[in-house]
Amino acid sequence: MTIKRVILELGTGNDLHGGDYTKAAMRAVQDALHHSSLAMLRTLNIKAADMLVDVTIGVQKPEMVDIAKVQASLPYGKVTVKAVRGGLDVLDDDRDDTAVIASAAIAVRLDLP
Repeated sequence: MTIKRVILELGTGNDLHGGDYTKAAMRAVQDALHHSSLAMLRTLNIKAADMLVDVTIGVQKPEMVDIAKVQASLPYGKVTVKAVRGGLDVLDDDRDDTAVIASAAIAVRLDLP
């Protein structure tokens, strides 16, 4: 058996007021998840719990993302999450406010013959 990436799904999320990097990251993950249907799991008789799910979050301040909270938001599989520098911060100087835009990439890998 060989571990193969079978899907890569992308999403974006934001926190328009408050500068919450975790909130933006979770919204990006949910956006990516809502673009996917893994019907192949049933077709191949693979348990969802056996998926290897690798999540990469891009934000301007990766150290501000609560990795455990993002990890807990994924419903299936053995999940790993990492945050890297990416995304976008949009400053509103008049209001001392930052809109945070996050990107998420979710890769699903399976052990296939």
